[in-house]
Amino acid sequence: MMFKRTALIVLTAAFLVMGLALVSCQDEKQLTFDRYYSSGSVIYQQHCQNCHGAKGEGLQSLIPPLNDSVYLKNNKASLACFVKFGFKEKITVLNKTFESSMPANDLAPIEIAQVLTYVTNSFGNKIGTLDVDKVNSNLAACK
Repeated sequence: MMFKRTALIVLTAAFLVMGLALVSCQDEKQLTFDRYYSSGSVIYQQHCQNCHGAKGEGLQSLIPPLNDSVYLKNNKASLACFVKFGFKEKITVLNKTFESSMPANDLAPIEIAQVLTYVTNSFGNKIGTLDVDKVNSNLAACK
């Protein structure tokens, strides 16, 4: 009887340890996304939220919203350039034309990657991680 009880306790403990290991294990890709996203949230609040809004809603006809994944997906390679060097072109987002300019930002490439990961995965967008290597590549191609 004592052997069965000990075996049951050991077996239960083993299942608990395995369960905790499975729940706590995340792959490196998910961990990178989580780090970029949470840091990007802070950067967004400090540098972007004043104009684009807490929910990415923009400002009437002056500042475009960030909740249009179609525009973001179609311009994914240019987003780092927009953030770093500003933007002064006419754009159409959600069938609305915007002519205001966006100022340049003095953010490091890692910060740009973080804030873009946040923006492109918030406000209804689900684009994935924009890592620092991709941002550096995109910045090198800016016109």
